[in-house]
Amino acid sequence: MALLEQWQAMAYDQTQDQAQLQKFWNQYFLLEKSVYEQLLENPDEEVRGTVEELAERFQLDLMSMTGFLDGINDSLITPNPIETMEKETEVSLAFDKEKLYKNMVDAKADWLYELPQWEKIFDEDKRKALYKEQKNAHTVRNTAKIGRNDPCPCGSGKKYKNCCGKKRRSA
Repeated sequence: MALLEQWQAMAYDQTQDQAQLQKFWNQYFLLEKSVYEQLLENPDEEVRGTVEELAERFQLDLMSMTGFLDGINDSLITPNPIETMEKETEVSLAFDKEKLYKNMVDAKADWLYELPQWEKIFDEDKRKALYKEQKNAHTVRNTAKIGRNDPCPCGSGKKYKNCCGKKRRSA
């Protein structure tokens, strides 16, 4: 079984009671935060190694490292082969700083996007702009609905029901 499958079976185990699962995720989030603190200290350094070597470097067990790699994969410059990786698989943690920040915002991981290391990478205005951009990416804007008796938006001067609305109904 590939590492990712093992991680997912453990992390999303529906047979485990909620308190155990909550405890598991709380511990994982602390480990994840520690790795990000280290990575963000030197954001332009490409950290490479096997999954096993990186787990040792960041003082994680193999499954926690797998979970971390799964979480960061969408933010990497070149994604790792997480579906098939084993402990000897060579991986890279070279990340796109803006994409990583936005993905942290999207995940609602305030313990990550509020890390003080981000202050050295982006100034406050840039962080606010990235935050706003990510939040707006999921905003659905409804346009005003045209009523049957409203003037047609095509500019014909007719009521919508007798102009473009008529064409729409017959289509």
